[in-house]
Amino acid sequence: MIVNHLLLKLKDGRPEHIEQIQTVLLGMRGKIDVLLDVQVKANVRPGPSAYDLILITKFASLADMDEYLIHPAHQDVAKRIGTVLETQASVCCEI
Repeated sequence: MIVNHLLLKLKDGRPEHIEQIQTVLLGMRGKIDVLLDVQVKANVRPGPSAYDLILITKFASLADMDEYLIHPAHQDVAKRIGTVLETQASVCCEI
């Protein structure tokens, strides 16, 4: 199984904005067959070097993750997130 952890730092880190983006990300649930699980958690310990959200996605294989990345539902979310994103970091691992 492949697990991707995507850390997101938003331009606007107000709690209500973080919650809106969390909802957008969770909106992919049930729309992409190869996406086995999606979780989005808000950071509970903010600070200058902290990220606002973590997106955790799970896939059966790297090929499935590649399919997810080009899926229209993911592309729509990525466009929306791109407009509010300051920076991101990711770690993809096999478990």
